Amino acid sequence: MGITALVMAGGKGTRMKLKTEKPLVNLGNKPIIGYVLQAVKDAKKIDRIIVAVSKHTPRTKSMVKELSVEVLETPGEDYVSDTRYAIKKLGLGTVLVISADLPFVTSEIINNVIMAYEHCGKPALAVMVPRKISRKLGFKINHAFAGKNVLIPSGINVIDGKKIDEAELEQEILVIEKEELAVNVNTIHDLEIAERLLTQMKQGRVITCK
Repeated sequence: MGITALVMAGGKGTRMKLKTEKPLVNLGNKPIIGYVLQAVKDAKKIDRIIVAVSKHTPRTKSMVKELSVEVLETPGEDYVSDTRYAIKKLGLGTVLVISADLPFVTSEIINNVIMAYEHCGKPALAVMVPRKISRKLGFKINHAFAGKNVLIPSGINVIDGKKIDEAELEQEILVIEKEELAVNVNTIHDLEIAERLLTQMKQGRVITCK
């Protein structure tokens, strides 16, 4: 199954309150989007990578082009609308949609997500993280979904692009209890947590909660 990774990098990033475009904010002297691009490049189940940018992220567009990665300009309306636009514009089949602000995502996680999608038999899959993990790491929670455990969207989805226009898609929920997926950098506070965790990782320590 040929899988396209669609990296979403066209948001306004207003919560960061920085002049730097969010995908280009440095974490350990490397742009956040750089970590995501490396993970999808190393994922053996990904055979095409596209970065979706917009008028809000012109510098991100330039940087990605310099890396010889495929770029698509989207309207920059919102995450869901731009995802739909990209899938329809390019006529994509199976797509792994991933936010550009997940610095600790790994190729192993991505491969496992795709395998779960391939085995679930549904046209869509959403990856969730238990809220308790995010809270223990010190993140402030803005939205969550009720269930057996209260869950938070990780910023990773897989979808059959050929069914993107269907009113309702049956969706598998994949819960991954990994601290790495709880790190979604949207604010300065989030960035500070990510910097602390990166320091721990460089020192050879496992990510630990506060």
